[in-house]
Amino acid sequence: MVNEPSRALRQALQDRIDNKTKPPGALGRLEEIALQVGLVQQSLNPVLNRPVMLLFAGDHGIALEGVSPYPQAVTAQMVGNFVNGGAAINVFCRQHGIAIEIVDAGVNADLSSLPILHKKIAMGTRSFLQAPAMSEEEFLKAMAAGACLVEQKYKEGSNVIGFGEMGIGNTSSAALVFSVLSGIPLDECIGRGTGLDDEGLRKKKAILHQALDFHKPDGFSPQQVLQVFGGFELVMICGAIIEAAACGMLILIDGFIVTAALVAAVAMEPAVKSHCVYTHLSDEHAHKLMLDYLGGVPLVSLNMRLGEGSGVAVTYPLVESAVLFLRDMASFEDAGVSQSE
Repeated sequence: MVNEPSRALRQALQDRIDNKTKPPGALGRLEEIALQVGLVQQSLNPVLNRPVMLLFAGDHGIALEGVSPYPQAVTAQMVGNFVNGGAAINVFCRQHGIAIEIVDAGVNADLSSLPILHKKIAMGTRSFLQAPAMSEEEFLKAMAAGACLVEQKYKEGSNVIGFGEMGIGNTSSAALVFSVLSGIPLDECIGRGTGLDDEGLRKKKAILHQALDFHKPDGFSPQQVLQVFGGFELVMICGAIIEAAACGMLILIDGFIVTAALVAAVAMEPAVKSHCVYTHLSDEHAHKLMLDYLGGVPLVSLNMRLGEGSGVAVTYPLVESAVLFLRDMASFEDAGVSQSE
């Protein structure tokens, strides 16, 4: 259950922001973020504690149908890269003091020897061309696993969290999830993913339309949409988002895949949106449609489309700056500075 802040707190926070030594609104989006964090934490003096990134990896049966230029084996290979600290997300998390945990949500490989969080549901999902990607039992296990990991981080003292993902084929899953839940035509939701050429994009669209025609998802519940078209990493992120909001955490939203998980989470628990900061506009086709659908305004647009949670890590200092100015910047009264008449 997500707590709704009081009107009195909103007004008190806004007064505190407006009384800082600056013209009203002069810090732009930072003022909006400061207000949001204060409301999420229900405090006039919010603080960001132990920022953490949970990076969920999972394989997709649809990848074997040719929707990606990369082989499925890349998912497991990238998990090894994450463990060795060599990926972009490792670099950016180190730079900004963000703890990172790698989660095997359902990679099609034996990763038992790696020092990661082992939550494997299965060796990847099934191809949703012929069957639902996962069973109801697998769906429920994945939702619960994502929630459990967040609860653990909350109990360890984290109050700000971001989610990353890795899974060859997961832009196909995300496109279908978003299209079915939003009602936006599928063609508008499909992009090049990891770099498809024009012919590859045409093939991807044809395959996803075939899946849509096979399942005929009109009237599906959010759970059914995720169960049929989702990936284990996407479902775990959905469960994690819902739990993070219930715990009163600030949630930093990354790009296309994570936002698709958020669309599903909002369909289940609309109040989670108030806890979410949209860190960037991904260069993946349709991410802007997702943000418009959710009413979200990204902090930055850097033409990034890597995933992994990279947008969260890069923009975390902006969120930190918003909180710090609210806490530490002098008011007109404190500084003895005259306000405008």
